[in-house]
Amino acid sequence: MSSGDLEALLRVTSSTYRGETPPDIAFGTYDGAVGRLVLAVTAKGIVACSFEPENNVFELLTRHVGSFIGQDARRLDPVRRELDAYFSGRLRAFATPVNLTLATPFARTVLQKTMAIPYGTTTTLEEIGASIGRPRALRAIGNALASNPVCVIVPCHRVVREDGGIGDYAGGPAAKQHLLNVEQRASTRR
Repeated sequence: MSSGDLEALLRVTSSTYRGETPPDIAFGTYDGAVGRLVLAVTAKGIVACSFEPENNVFELLTRHVGSFIGQDARRLDPVRRELDAYFSGRLRAFATPVNLTLATPFARTVLQKTMAIPYGTTTTLEEIGASIGRPRALRAIGNALASNPVCVIVPCHRVVREDGGIGDYAGGPAAKQHLLNVEQRASTRR
């Protein structure tokens, strides 16, 4: 990222930024139970909910989605409220549409299968592979999950190892375990 791009990032993500036209991509953060998530929302839906640093997400958005990026509470706050409700165990399914523009075509297939995993349950790479007709593509499936641009909302945390271990996660194993625990507790309360 060039110093000019970084300066632009800092300017448009500043709380004092007030553009005349709402940005094409609403950009901000959410600080929650699993740490800081970087959020980006387009007219088509949430394009990023990431554990990556803000400048990395900003650069990806600029390269693959668009460059008119800024804060827009009107589009970010509903996502933040849904995340709050999810982390408190009150929300089982996100209403915010998901935009998988930042995922490859193969990753989109994997992530769409992941979105069908019921709340409070888990599956394995092997089961996803079988369901998409690619039972031997376990490494590619793992890479698709690891590069999930919309973590938490696209529940890649629900994919665990076949031996029962929790497996890898972009936010780290503690974050993944926390997400699984939230869902397990909420599932047993109802």
